[in-house]
Amino acid sequence: MRILALLRGIGLALCLALVALPAAAQDARPLPDEIVTRFLADSFGDTEAAIGAVAASGAPQAADMLQALGDRRLFISASAKGLFYRDGAGKGFDARTGQPADVPADASAVRLNNRLRGVVQAALGTLTLLSPDPVQRLRAAESVFKSRDPAALPAIEQALARETNARIRNVFEEARAAIIIADTKAPEASRMAAASRIAETGDQDGLALLRQLSAQATGNLKSVIESSIQTIERRQQIRQAGQTVWFGISLGSVLLLAAIGLAITFGVMGVINMAHGEMVMIGAYVTFMTQEVFRARFPHLLDWSLPIAIPLAFIITGLVGVLIERGVIRFLYGRPLETLLATFGVSLILQQAVRSWFGPTNREVSAPSYMSGSFEFIGLQITYGRLWIVVFTLVVFFALLLLLKATPLGLQMRAVTQNRRMAASMGIRTRFVDAMTFGLGSGIAGIAGVALSQIDNVSPNLGQNYIIDSFMVVVFGGVGNLWGTLISAFTLGIANKLLEPFAGAVLGKIIILVLLILFIQKRPRGLFALKGRAVEQ
Repeated sequence: MRILALLRGIGLALCLALVALPAAAQDARPLPDEIVTRFLADSFGDTEAAIGAVAASGAPQAADMLQALGDRRLFISASAKGLFYRDGAGKGFDARTGQPADVPADASAVRLNNRLRGVVQAALGTLTLLSPDPVQRLRAAESVFKSRDPAALPAIEQALARETNARIRNVFEEARAAIIIADTKAPEASRMAAASRIAETGDQDGLALLRQLSAQATGNLKSVIESSIQTIERRQQIRQAGQTVWFGISLGSVLLLAAIGLAITFGVMGVINMAHGEMVMIGAYVTFMTQEVFRARFPHLLDWSLPIAIPLAFIITGLVGVLIERGVIRFLYGRPLETLLATFGVSLILQQAVRSWFGPTNREVSAPSYMSGSFEFIGLQITYGRLWIVVFTLVVFFALLLLLKATPLGLQMRAVTQNRRMAASMGIRTRFVDAMTFGLGSGIAGIAGVALSQIDNVSPNLGQNYIIDSFMVVVFGGVGNLWGTLISAFTLGIANKLLEPFAGAVLGKIIILVLLILFIQKRPRGLFALKGRAVEQ
């Protein structure tokens, strides 16, 4: 029985193959001689007619031919009385049959002008409107929108009737509207409806099309077009404001990462740590070294270098922070000016050490594949890299909150923050808490360096670009208050980006600084001051 079933299956496969042979032969039909003759005539009029005939021929090589024509890879040969083209790799083909062939030595490229280039693009768009590949259909619809060729309208109508993808269908409708509104022979009511449809899109291409047609339109059509232009401009202003807010949120997440460790250190110990920026710099260099090791030894796992660099940067910068606290800062508690000068000296030492080791030039850390590219969300262009940094910042923030609220070390840190002497009298080792707090703040700064390596060049001066902003965030939000630091970082980030279009980057920062100084005059302890006595020795 099994043998009989196998034989039946083989027989069925043979029958299907025989049935498919005529269809395959039909798909491989050559181009009509008339098309080749028109191309051989080498006149712009004949070439335009030939392009339309190629698009309507249904030959499988039609798309490759038209693409080759647009790239000046389609050739005519008087001696061979034939038409040939080369693919992107330089391989020759006979355009009549689509079979591989050598391009004759006397062959010359088919001449094109700007009008014919537009005709080629429109023909290519029409050819791929019904492609099974959604990416090709989308590109074809965009090409038809730009060319606005009336000959493509039937193909657009046919594609609209079959399209099920909402996004591609929307682009098809836009292309259809663009063809109708640009056709002066179309009824005025249809052109007015097309203008309203283009206004729903609100993109720059639609705005440019409407502005171009506004000068030629009259009467009711002109009123509708101008109203559509105003609608698009309003939507673009809203989108621009939303894009600016997103950039501000992105900048705020960077400021929060850089400042959150400083908020802990300053809040618990009252130490003005001018070497905090160098912890950020060390974290970025740890990321660079980790990626170099992966690139040399495990290139197939390069995307994993960034996740592995996060704990490494935290541990290494945390240990450096503990060494600084034990070696320098613990002798200077209660002497803020001396602490500031000492940590400033430490920052210079660390910068020079890194400069001597890695050199003064910038180092680049490549982004992993999952942080590359961008996407559109409600009209906003959002890069995956920035989005990952925002998410990562919030994860670090809430993990730190959990550590402070739900662990013995966090309880001791909060006790020392509120009343150091009382905490010491209850048996809490305040010196140990100081060291661990400084190490924790430095470790978080190292994690910030990992994130900053994705948006900034890794250099010995990396930390100096963020140290002043970090202090501004901490002071504005309230010393030692994490929620205040969060709100402060995003507020300053958004305010900075909102001011940049009007005042510029430098003047915008100056305005923010002046406003912050005026605010501190009214609220010296920031937005959210901690309850309890200040840190004292």
